[in-house]
Amino acid sequence: STIQQLLARKGRLVLLVSKDDDEIIGHFSGNKNVRLIEVDTVCDCLQPVLNIVPFQLLSYHLTILRGYNVDQPRNLAKSVTVE
Repeated sequence: STIQQLLARKGRLVLLVSKDDDEIIGHFSGNKNVRLIEVDTVCDCLQPVLNIVPFQLLSYHLTILRGYNVDQPRNLAKSVTVE
C-alpha cells in the first residue's frame, strides 16, 4: 500500500483515523514516523466536515513554524483572478 511505501522510504506520516478504528491505531501507535490524529466517528455524510478541522489547524501551525505570514499567502494572485 501507499503507507508501506512511504514508511519504507523513511517518510513521516500524519494519519487521520477514527477513534473506533482499533486495528490502525494498534498497528501504527508504536511507530515514531507516524503521527495519529484521532477524530470522533460520525455518519458518513458529516465525516468530511469533522475531518477538515484538524487539517486546517495542522496547516496553520506548519505555516507559523516555517515563519510565513498566515494572513498573506504567497502566490495567491496566480490562483485567484479578478474580473
